[in-house]
Amino acid sequence: MTVKNIMVVDDEIDIREALGGVFRDEGYAVASAGSAEEALKKLDSRIPEIVLLDIWLPGMDGIDALKEIKKKYPALPVIMISGHANIETAVKATKLGAYDFIEKPLSLDKVILTVEHALEQKRLVEENNELRAKALARYEIIGKTKAVEDMVGAIRRAAPSNSTALITGENGTGKEFVARNIHLLSLRSGRPFVEVNCAAIPEELIESELFGHEKGAFTGAAAQKKGKFDLADKGTIFLDEIGDMSLKTQAKVLRILQEQTFERVGGTERVSVDVRVIAATNKNLREEIIKGAFREDLYYRLNVIPFAVPPLRERAEDIPLFIDYFLKEFSRETSRDAFTISPEAVRILMKYGWPGNVRELKNIIERLVIMTPTNVIMPDDVPPYIRGAQSAHPIGNVFKSALIKEARRDFEREFILRKLREHGGNIAKTAEAIGLERSHLYRKIKSYGIENEELT
Repeated sequence: MTVKNIMVVDDEIDIREALGGVFRDEGYAVASAGSAEEALKKLDSRIPEIVLLDIWLPGMDGIDALKEIKKKYPALPVIMISGHANIETAVKATKLGAYDFIEKPLSLDKVILTVEHALEQKRLVEENNELRAKALARYEIIGKTKAVEDMVGAIRRAAPSNSTALITGENGTGKEFVARNIHLLSLRSGRPFVEVNCAAIPEELIESELFGHEKGAFTGAAAQKKGKFDLADKGTIFLDEIGDMSLKTQAKVLRILQEQTFERVGGTERVSVDVRVIAATNKNLREEIIKGAFREDLYYRLNVIPFAVPPLRERAEDIPLFIDYFLKEFSRETSRDAFTISPEAVRILMKYGWPGNVRELKNIIERLVIMTPTNVIMPDDVPPYIRGAQSAHPIGNVFKSALIKEARRDFEREFILRKLREHGGNIAKTAEAIGLERSHLYRKIKSYGIENEELT
């Protein structure tokens, strides 16, 4: 069992001995000091879990000692004690970081209870910091390119504010990681992070999902249900793929941003929330505004702090870092020995265009860890369609074609392949996105020999 350490700083020896005896009986190891100078010297050699500090001391007083302690040991809880202090002194001590203020004559029960509460708060803060550190490690933004370093710097600057943020980038680039880092580095990090995939929720259900509903609001609404904005109160809500949200729902989100209030479906009462909104999309919202599919006023409300996540093909030098990271991750998950990869296999992976971005690379590394018979990944282990890539930029193949007809065919095949990957291989969605009839797209896929393996 770990013994808790406490330091009692008071110029009255009777108080030091009385408090020392009480806390030893409670199982504490007690250090004491009769002056601030002595206490600071002892703190330099051993830091306790908590300090009881008298305000009126010979030489340096307790307020100045508190300043020094908080400067050197900001996480160390300090409880101030005094028999001659006023409210102004108590307020000053609290502003300087004191956990609490206890007046003399001391109630030993109150002192013990206050110390226990301070230590419990310290434990919770340490636990929260540990969880936060683990979360930051889990959502680490990998990369050494200037674009990534600039983005990380922008995240650190923007995180402490409450401003809305809009994250743009292709599918699979890691927009959620940016949102998570903004939240984890913010003052709201100990509060909820609520994620909503606007593209995955049917239009008729999204309002209920976001704002909740009252009992009887519609068939099947047997009880009141809180929505995502309710659940994110005091925290952050991440509206992923906001470009797929209906205009009607956009209007309600705009109102929340303006007023921080909303009505549940079927309700009339205004519900107040304190929520930071972070949105993300793979669409060009300016083009969506021109088409009438996205509200211009909502765009400007969201785009206070913009983040553009670069595609993997524009940061090919980061690919080896991702490979190393994913190899370690999947080696642990599969309980296999550590995997390595040959330099030639790395070069092949760096030449590929990665239309599915980091998500596609992660899936490939997972497949290689599972399917490679040895613990060394060689060029022949890499899927054939990746080995066949000749450039990190697929458009490069076009200029190697001898005839314009061949160049057009190479470009069109690569274009269709990329769009199919962006839409998860869904032919109907891809056809709609590129303005082709579904049957026409199907014929092109067949004529270009695009295989299912190339879509993963």
